[in-house]
Amino acid sequence: MQSADEIRARARRLKLMAFDVDGVLTDGALFFTDDGIEIKAFNSRDGLGLKMLQKAGLSVAIITGRKASCVEWRMQNLGIDLLYQGIENKWETMQTLLARLGISADEAGYMGDDVVDLPVMNGCGFSATPADSHALAKRHARLISSQAGGHGAVREVCEFILEAQGKLDAVFAPYLTVIRP
Repeated sequence: MQSADEIRARARRLKLMAFDVDGVLTDGALFFTDDGIEIKAFNSRDGLGLKMLQKAGLSVAIITGRKASCVEWRMQNLGIDLLYQGIENKWETMQTLLARLGISADEAGYMGDDVVDLPVMNGCGFSATPADSHALAKRHARLISSQAGGHGAVREVCEFILEAQGKLDAVFAPYLTVIRP
């Protein structure tokens, strides 16, 4: 097991952070309308965390095994254009993305929650998982959030990365400025 300092050092190198959807950005529950349309609940604080990473200069990607139009809508809303849905081999997709962005695997991270995420989690320099993840995901993650998937886990990881990179205060600064009439 790595020390907190080693994990922060890995987060400090990140230029790209990618996330799974079901069980990470959502609690993993799948809802379907009578017409077969998939619906997911996203946490707004997690969304702000993703926007904060982007604002701090990191690339943010979504690599997920399922395909749902609601995910596309949410990512458009957040300004995330590196969206890969319906992916069976997430590590292969990550390698293609790394080549496209011209960065190394050590400069990339992935947050997943289940055994299908292990290859990409192990291939990246940094990995994270929600508190309610599968035991193997917890065993292989560099960082385990104290929050469950869809309930602030992503935000916690985003803030960890920003703090490790010395960017968290600058990202928070605009929200701490009081403008009086």
